[in-house]
Amino acid sequence: MRSHLLNDTTAEHYRRSVTQGVERVAAKLATTERPFTGVTVDALSPLIDRIDLDRPLHDTAAVLDELDEVYLRDAIYFHHPRYLAHLNCPVVIPAVLGEAVLSAVNSSLDTWDQSAGGTLIERKLIDWTNERIGLGPHADGVFTSGGSQSNLQALLLAREEAKTDSLAKLRIFASEVSHFSVKKSAKLLGLGQDAVVSIPVGADKRMQTVALARELERCKNAGLVPMAVVATAGTTDFGSIDPLPEVAELCEQFGVWMHVDAAYGCGLLASLKHRSRIDGIERADSVTVDYHKSFFQPVSSSALLVRDADTLRHATYHADYLNPRRMVQERIPNQVDKSLQTTRRFDALKLWMTLRVMGADGIGQLFDEVCDLAEEGWKLLAADPRFDVVVEPTLSTLVYRYIPAAVTDPAEIDRANLYARKALFASGDAVVAGTKVAGRHYLKFTLLNPETTADDIAAVLDLIAGHAEQYLGESLDRAS
Repeated sequence: MRSHLLNDTTAEHYRRSVTQGVERVAAKLATTERPFTGVTVDALSPLIDRIDLDRPLHDTAAVLDELDEVYLRDAIYFHHPRYLAHLNCPVVIPAVLGEAVLSAVNSSLDTWDQSAGGTLIERKLIDWTNERIGLGPHADGVFTSGGSQSNLQALLLAREEAKTDSLAKLRIFASEVSHFSVKKSAKLLGLGQDAVVSIPVGADKRMQTVALARELERCKNAGLVPMAVVATAGTTDFGSIDPLPEVAELCEQFGVWMHVDAAYGCGLLASLKHRSRIDGIERADSVTVDYHKSFFQPVSSSALLVRDADTLRHATYHADYLNPRRMVQERIPNQVDKSLQTTRRFDALKLWMTLRVMGADGIGQLFDEVCDLAEEGWKLLAADPRFDVVVEPTLSTLVYRYIPAAVTDPAEIDRANLYARKALFASGDAVVAGTKVAGRHYLKFTLLNPETTADDIAAVLDLIAGHAEQYLGESLDRAS
C-alpha cells in the first residue's frame, strides 16, 4: 500500500493518476450540454448504496469509471451558462492549478513550521485585500472557510470589544434581508437569536438608516448595549448594498462596531467600473469577503479583514506543542494566532495564482461583465408582461415572479412558480433559485458566469413561462 503514498518514489504514479482524473473532467466539461441531467435522489441513491467501501477496486481507471456513474455524469455544473441559481461561480484555471498544487503539497496554514512561505503568501494577500478596502495601516485578517465563519469571528471580536459584562444586554443590528449567519452567529456566541435587531429595508432592499438610528437610540435608552451593526454589501437574495457611509456615521455616533458582510459584493474591490458602489466600506471595523463567490475561485477561499490587528487577540490561544508564547517574542508568524481553525488548508494559494496570472483587473473585468449582464436581464424582465421583477440589480442578482394574465389568486401563482422551478430543474435545461418576498414565492437568477448571455436569460424565461403555463393548464383541467 505504500505505493499510494505521495513521495519521491511515487512521483510518476502521481502524475499518471492525476492526469487521468484531469482528462476525465476536461472531457466532461467539453461535452456538457446542460447544467444538470435532472437525476433524482431516488434514482441516484441506489447506485451509491450498492458500493461496498470495504471492497476497493485497486485500479484508478476503474474508480474513475465508477465516479462517472455516481458523480461526474450527474453533477451540477456551475460553468454552464444556464446555471443561474445560487452564488456559485465558474472558476478560473489559475486557481484550479493552485488547488492542485496546494492539495499535493498539503501545507497546513496554522503554524510557520507547517507552511513556511504559505504563511507569508497568505499574509501578503490579506495586506493586498486590506489595501483594496482601505482599512488603514494597522489592518490585518485571516483566511477562513467561508462567509459564515468570517461573520462569526467578526461578531466574536465585536462581542469581546463591547463594554459590558452582561451578554443578555448585547444587541446586533442587521437588515431584514441580511444573511442568516448573523442570527446563527448570535446563537453560537451565547447571545441568542433575539439579540439580533432586524432593521427594515426600503423598496431598494437596502437598510433604512432612519430606522437603524431609531433602534440604536431605543436600545441605549433601554439600558442595552449596541454591540455591532452588520451592513451587507451584496445581500444573498437581492444583491443589494446597504448605505455604507450613512451606516458608518451612525456607528461612529453610537460607538458601535461596524461589520460589513461583503461576501458577495467583494468582487467590486477589483471592479474597473463599479467600485464606487461600496464606498464607505473603508470605514468598517471588520469585513467579510468570499473570493469563491465573486473572484471566481474554487470553494473555499474566503477571509475576514479587520481594521485593528490587535482585535484578533480575542481568537488567540497558545498551546505549548503548537504556538507557545515565546514564538511571539521570536517574531515567528503563526496564523493560528488569528484563526478560529487550527489545521487549515492553503486556500490563499488559489487567489495568489489567479492574481499572478490574470491580475486584479482581469478578475474585475469578469465581475463587471456579470453586473452589466444583470442590468440587461432587468430590462428584459421589466419589459416582459409575463413577469414581475422586484428591484433593479446593484450586483448580479434578479428576483422575479411569473404572473399569468388569467390568474389572480396569489396562492395559485405561488404554486405555478414553484412548479416551474421544479420542472425546470428536473429537465436539466437550466437551474434557477427561489426565495420569498413579502411571503410570496419568487424565482431568482444569480448571474456569476460571464459566458451567460442575454439570449440565455430570455430562453430560460421562456422555459419558466412554459412550465408555469403547463401547470396552470393542468390545474384548470383538474378543477373542471
